[in-house]
Amino acid sequence: MIRMNRRALLGASLGALAMPALPRTTMAAGSMSAAVYPGGWDEALRGVLAPALKRAHDVDVAFEPLFAVDQIAKARAARGVAPFDVFVLDPGPRVQGIDLNLFESFDPSRLANRAKLPEGYADRHGAGVAAQVVGIAYNPKKLPKPAGWRDLFKPEYASRLGLTGFGTTFGTVSLIEMAKVWGGSETDVEPLFTELRKILPQVAAVAQPAAIPGLFQQGQIDVMYTNTYTVSLLKSRGVVIEFALPETGGVAFGTTMHIAKGAKNIEQSYQYIDTMIATDVQSALSQAPYFFVPVNTEVTPGAEVPMRSIADLSKFVTHDWSKINPLRPRWIDRFNREMAK
Repeated sequence: MIRMNRRALLGASLGALAMPALPRTTMAAGSMSAAVYPGGWDEALRGVLAPALKRAHDVDVAFEPLFAVDQIAKARAARGVAPFDVFVLDPGPRVQGIDLNLFESFDPSRLANRAKLPEGYADRHGAGVAAQVVGIAYNPKKLPKPAGWRDLFKPEYASRLGLTGFGTTFGTVSLIEMAKVWGGSETDVEPLFTELRKILPQVAAVAQPAAIPGLFQQGQIDVMYTNTYTVSLLKSRGVVIEFALPETGGVAFGTTMHIAKGAKNIEQSYQYIDTMIATDVQSALSQAPYFFVPVNTEVTPGAEVPMRSIADLSKFVTHDWSKINPLRPRWIDRFNREMAK
C-alpha cells in the first residue's frame, strides 16, 4: 500500500507558490507570460500553442506551471502585481477569481475566432478554451467495468484504488459525486468521509493528483477517477486502460482563460487566447498525443471522448461552484488530515 503524508500532499502547491514571479519589467514587446497546468497541459501548450502564437503574431510566451488553486493563491499573494498575464482555470477557481477581482475586464470582440465558440463561451471575464469529461478509469485486465461511483467502495475496487483529494477540479467533482451516492450532496460530503474511513485501510494509494496517473501506469493501482484526457494519453503510451461513465452520469466542465488584473501585455494576451481557440490549434490539441476536448465548433472531439460536439456538454453532470467554493478549503484540509498518513 502506498501512502503519502500530509506534507507530501501539500508540497507541490506550497513549492509552486514559493517560486518567484517573473520580473514584469523584463518582458519585452512581443512577449507575454501565462500560467499552465503542470504535466500534459504544459507539454501541449508548449508544443502546439506557443509555436502557433509565434507564427501568427511573432509573440513569445513564458509558461509558469501551476494548478488552478495555486494560480489564484499566487495572484492574491502578489497584492495587485500580476504574477503572469493569463490564467487558465476550471470553474471553481474561475468563480473565485471573479469574486476576488483578479481579472481584467475582457472584450470578446477582440478575439478574431470568437464566432467559432459556442454562445456563452466568451464573456466579460474571459473565454472557454477546452472542456473536460470526468469519470472512472480502470484496467480491464484486472477489474470488470465499474458501473458507478459506489463500486469504488467494494473491496475488489478499493484495494486497487488510487485516492486523491479536493485539490483539483476533477478530484472535487468526483468526490462530490461519490458523496451523492451515499446520501450526500453538492454541499454535504460527510457521508463520503464516513465511507472513505471504512475503506482507507484497503486503499492501494493515497497520493497527489499529479502522481496518480504514474501509479496507474506502473500497475500500483488499477482504478482511479480522472478525465478522458488522462485516459487517452495513457492509452497512447501503451497502458491498458479504459474509461467508464458512471451510471449516474459523467461529469463535465469547461476550462477558461482570463487576463490577469494589472497584466502588462494586454494585446499579446488577447492574441494568446485567440490563438488557443483557433481551428488549427484546437484540432492539433484534440489529437495524439494531447487529446484535449475542443470547444471550437469546427473541431470534432476525438474517438475516446464520449461526445461528438461541444454542444453535448449540456448532457453531463455539472456543479454550482458558488456553493462549493466556500466549503472546498475545509474539505481539502480535512482530506489531508484524515486520509493521508
